[in-house]
Amino acid sequence: MILKNTEHLPASDKGTRVALIYALVAERLGAYYEYGQWLTVGQGATLCAEWLARSQRSLALAERQQLSTASDELARSIAAGLSREAGLYTAHELSESLSANYHSEVGCSIMVECERVLDSLRGT
Repeated sequence: MILKNTEHLPASDKGTRVALIYALVAERLGAYYEYGQWLTVGQGATLCAEWLARSQRSLALAERQQLSTASDELARSIAAGLSREAGLYTAHELSESLSANYHSEVGCSIMVECERVLDSLRGT
């Protein structure tokens, strides 16, 4: 998973937070296109906690909720601009690109958006 690349970094590191937003966007789009439902902010925050716990890291609930909300807004924005077929493809690409062995141009462009979203949360 993409978070594996940040295991040596603290949970508060920018790279870790960008990776969390990215992974949440992938999960949200996958759930939306597979089941027709969006994950809640709470579900996203819980996923963050589970992912971070795998490497003995944690973030405060408020921080996880903020990242979850940001990922929700980005995922819905992405979905609004895609046909169902393109959305399914995008969700698949993002899920596949969570593996360090898979390179995706779509994933790279979404990663840039995730970084932009995080920067806007911090006001930079």
